[in-house]
Amino acid sequence: MHGRPRKAYKPEEEAASASKAVKLRSLQTQFMSNHHHKIYTKEAIDLSTKLLEINPEAYTAWNYRKLAVEDTLSGEESNQDLVKSILDEELKVVESALRQNFKSYGAWHHRKWVLSKGHSSVGNELRLLDKFQSLDSRNFHAWNYRRFVVELTNRSKEDELKYTEDMISKDFSNYSAWHNRSVLLSSFLARKAEGFMPNEKIPEEYKLVHDAIFTDEDDQSGWFYHLWLLDQTVNVETPLLTSSWPSHARCLNDSSSSKLTTFCSESGSFPLILYFDQAVGGVSSSSVAVDSELRGNEDLVWEPVSNKNSQVASVWVARLNYMSSEPCFPKEYKVKVRIGNSPGIVSSRGCNFSTPYEFVFTAHVHDTVREDSQEVIVSWTDGFDIWDAQSKDLNFLVNLDQQMGLKWRQVAIEEEIELFRALSDSKIGKLTLARLLMAKAMISESGVKGVHYEEILELYSDLMVLDSSHYRYYKDEHSVALLHKVTSSTASLSRHLFQYRDMNNSICLRLNNLSLSRIASVEKLLFVQMLDLSHNELHSTEGLEAMQLLSCLNLSHNRIRSFSALDSLRHLKQLRVLDVSHNNIGEHSVDTTRYLCSSPLSNSEWTEDEVGRQMPSLVTKYWDAYFVLRELNLKQLDILGNVIAGDEFSSFVPQVVPKLVWLDGQKLRS
Repeated sequence: MHGRPRKAYKPEEEAASASKAVKLRSLQTQFMSNHHHKIYTKEAIDLSTKLLEINPEAYTAWNYRKLAVEDTLSGEESNQDLVKSILDEELKVVESALRQNFKSYGAWHHRKWVLSKGHSSVGNELRLLDKFQSLDSRNFHAWNYRRFVVELTNRSKEDELKYTEDMISKDFSNYSAWHNRSVLLSSFLARKAEGFMPNEKIPEEYKLVHDAIFTDEDDQSGWFYHLWLLDQTVNVETPLLTSSWPSHARCLNDSSSSKLTTFCSESGSFPLILYFDQAVGGVSSSSVAVDSELRGNEDLVWEPVSNKNSQVASVWVARLNYMSSEPCFPKEYKVKVRIGNSPGIVSSRGCNFSTPYEFVFTAHVHDTVREDSQEVIVSWTDGFDIWDAQSKDLNFLVNLDQQMGLKWRQVAIEEEIELFRALSDSKIGKLTLARLLMAKAMISESGVKGVHYEEILELYSDLMVLDSSHYRYYKDEHSVALLHKVTSSTASLSRHLFQYRDMNNSICLRLNNLSLSRIASVEKLLFVQMLDLSHNELHSTEGLEAMQLLSCLNLSHNRIRSFSALDSLRHLKQLRVLDVSHNNIGEHSVDTTRYLCSSPLSNSEWTEDEVGRQMPSLVTKYWDAYFVLRELNLKQLDILGNVIAGDEFSSFVPQVVPKLVWLDGQKLRS
């Protein structure tokens, strides 16, 4: 480990090892007999001591000693001297084992267990740790145990921070010391302790890590710490509302309302979408006030949009109902949404949402669509009009900037950029420069963002050539930067926007033929109703679950390998048209017989439906497609050009999706 080559055994060392193995097997046989029969005599305990002297990694022996100690102490709690004597003996056994192997998990855990009993002195523990850390200053077991001891002794965290600095000054490659420093600083920065205000302390830490990076740029320890510092510079602890549909950006002191928003619905409802910069919980009718002219929406149910079935998510949606019995003609509904005035919304890190927002909009809703719209196939080649680049509608539909309003972040990042341009010839230098430029672009004025993105894209293109072993990572980051560039201004975004005449001029975003391998910037695209991602290199639809208005999606000619990669689409209740033709679905089958739980069908919580009862063998065979498609209300599906697209699967799909009208361009029913 850590670049230290193993030594080849000499003949005499091999003989000694063989003799040790014979002795170990004999001890293990006797020990397991004692353990099985719960024999806790002095002789049996001494036997476990001998076993651990030879093999400190014998987990069962450590657990046996815990049971033996508990058994011995069960009737002797009042004899404090005896209790202390027994526990001190355990500490000696652990110390002896650690001298054999100071990376033994079992030994360190046993020592924690003994000290947790509260009868042993902890005064010697830090001195003992100093001895072990002098042998290997990067041993993460010792650092982990050190944090445990510091908590027991109430040692000053300032002293521990100074200790990490001392250890780093001795060895810049001490990753464990850098990590411990980040743990300690996270606590100080979160509390905004005296002398640890982020705008003062983080720039100081940059100077510290520069010494490590510029001394040996090939060592990774300092680079990891620098990446952590960049996260602390960019990320704001307090959750922010970054976008919504209908669009927001109306603070309480701004009385103007947003542009008219049109949405066609078949379900008698339309969604309200809140997109936060981090995962939050507690979004409910008590923390988000919605005032509208629509009756029956007094207690809206807000649902998290997440693939993890969690009550914490970045995206939350509620559905406003309108009276479907009303005549089928357009009607306007005024709605006001207020968030941040009442407590309750909390991030996963425990920070409260505290920035009040209010947005007012008028929803222009059709409660039905044209009678023949279900029978007309959606084409991705005809019927599109170019978006009017001069139209002001887009300014109301997208939220392009979420300024953090803290100058020190921009200054710190700009200083780092200038410094790291000197290392831009190395792989790690190019990667760090790209990350810094991306961070600057995210918090800069929109007028200069384009310049940053061009350089970022060029850096990731260079890295894909220079470091082919990490090509996929660089490709993904290149895609993220490209999508941020596209959505960085109304001018750049409007070049990709169209209107589809055959669906009430639905807004279509065309991001085809961009070599995208990853989806990003969806918080800027919540208004999109048709999305063309064809002819890219996507492996997954992760991220699209936030686009709740999406009714038509083109994923043809990508690199999707299974329906499981489309799992996020189950959240899109408006999705009616899906094209996944010419992908790799079914090409790479997985031998699920090797797994304990071969598919979700093995889960006892799965609810079987009529298709599952009538076609059990096909449901088992195509379980991933079954679980995704049965959640969708599709009317048009294209799967041609995939290995899975045979007659059997084509006959299975209409059973799973009963409302399907078009399959691979062929009409299924009149």
